[in-house]
Amino acid sequence: MWIVGLVLVALGVAGFLMAQRTRARRHAMIAAETLPIAELEEHRRTLADLGTVGGFRKVCEVVGAAHPHPDGPLRAPQSGVECVWYRQTVVHKYSEQYRDSDGDWRRREQNDTVLDDTSRQGYALVDDSGIIGVDPNGVAPDRPEKVHENFVPGGQGPSGGGFFSGGSQSLGMTYTEWVIRPGQQLYILGEVHDRIGPLVIGKPESSSEPFIVSTRSEEELKASAAGAQRWWAWGGSAVAVLGIVLVVVGLL
Repeated sequence: MWIVGLVLVALGVAGFLMAQRTRARRHAMIAAETLPIAELEEHRRTLADLGTVGGFRKVCEVVGAAHPHPDGPLRAPQSGVECVWYRQTVVHKYSEQYRDSDGDWRRREQNDTVLDDTSRQGYALVDDSGIIGVDPNGVAPDRPEKVHENFVPGGQGPSGGGFFSGGSQSLGMTYTEWVIRPGQQLYILGEVHDRIGPLVIGKPESSSEPFIVSTRSEEELKASAAGAQRWWAWGGSAVAVLGIVLVVVGLL
């Protein structure tokens, strides 16, 4: 019993840490300014006029519409949807044999992700005052649009047949895709810089600063974070207390 208690205590600590992380992200959104792109460009020009080229840094929020890279929009590989960003996954679904607690053979379904691919090409954000580059840095945006999901039954196991090692049977593949379309309104919290010349917003150099790209508004994100923070804090505390009780009882 005390071993179960220790596991619950560990889960409670993990919940507390998640609450702290969510709180930090929410406070970062509260603290950051939402600035028009023209104002950021004005600050960059002022530094350039003073002889500081490529040295502009500003952690802030920018809101605007997604705009394709100068090379043109992307095409999502599975659906062909025009986009500025995509993520695609392929999940292999199969069933496998196992013995239950009575020693009887049974079957259960399992999933194995065989592909999880995200576009790396940058894009831009446009507001009423200007345009700024976006470096996604491999970070998936919050709440992208799901444009494709298709389960294809059958398929082949790793050995090339419908059945493979251990009596497992391939059931099929699920193909799923998410995108950010051109024109999608985005909220971005990150670091604006001019290291490559034009202004770009991307992941901050400091690991303590969050990088958020979302199709939700700042108000929606802060409300969601406040709810998640309470859930992790209360749930983690309850689980930790139960774990401590089980440890004490188990050691008596």
